[in-house]
Amino acid sequence: MTLKGVLLAFAAFLAYSISDAAVKMIDGRISPIESAFFGACFGIAALPFLLKRTDRWVDVVKTTNRPLWLLRFFSSGAGSIGSVTAFTHLSMAEAFCLIFLLPSFVTIMSVVFLKEQVGIRRWSAVIIGFIGVLVVLRPGFRELSIGHVGAVFAGLSGAMSIVIFRAIGPSEKNISLYGAGLLGTLLLCGVAMLPSFVPPSGEEWLMLAGYGLLGALGSVLLMYAAFYAPAAVLGPTQYSQMLWGILLGYLFFNDIVDMPMLVGMALIVGSGLLTILRERTRGVALPPPLAAADSQAALAGKPEDESAG
Repeated sequence: MTLKGVLLAFAAFLAYSISDAAVKMIDGRISPIESAFFGACFGIAALPFLLKRTDRWVDVVKTTNRPLWLLRFFSSGAGSIGSVTAFTHLSMAEAFCLIFLLPSFVTIMSVVFLKEQVGIRRWSAVIIGFIGVLVVLRPGFRELSIGHVGAVFAGLSGAMSIVIFRAIGPSEKNISLYGAGLLGTLLLCGVAMLPSFVPPSGEEWLMLAGYGLLGALGSVLLMYAAFYAPAAVLGPTQYSQMLWGILLGYLFFNDIVDMPMLVGMALIVGSGLLTILRERTRGVALPPPLAAADSQAALAGKPEDESAG
């Protein structure tokens, strides 16, 4: 059963990676805000598959903690725009590098907002992750762009979703967390895109459909993966996106990954894996799989009837 869960998780992150490649193919011909909105529109297709037997449609907007639900609502819209901006302006590998700072952001936010006690090993992981980013970016030796800012916002949004889950507790329905992220992206991006709206062409509609539907497929696959394997086993599978990013970037966008970027990737992945290992040891709950939908890089989730550990 565990193997089935791991294979489903790998398939989910492949779907996420192809989704990101699809929105990158639009190449900025429509704004990232507009792309994020239409991606969320297509993401509605996942809702029927994510509802459980005990769920009702009203649970999409019901919550046990409205302030935290609203915080995820607003942060998700910003994170979606950041993610699309990152993949529009950066190579796929570089975008993933920055988004995968998510575990480091989670550690910092957990200390600030949840007052968690963090030991030397988790702080070491944070430092290693930021060193990896410096190696990738090489500030002062290369020009930074809006894409780098977008990737950081995407990582922060994903981290905020995890911290919200930890604060709100396992009693919150998964569909409620997914609904907060989906509705936040729809409303915020829908309003923000109006002043500069450009109707997508036929080809762009295909890319937007691929972006939204594959992202929705990834969420569904990740939910089913959580039925067969614990979160501590599924968590590391997210880093397969880095490999898919390198491959897809090379095949479709002529991206070249140089040695400094490979070294930085190794440091960032090592940082994330160390964080997951420490949280597994401490029994810290990971978010449910539906929380991954807005950042495309969040940690894999846990079944409702099992402690993530």
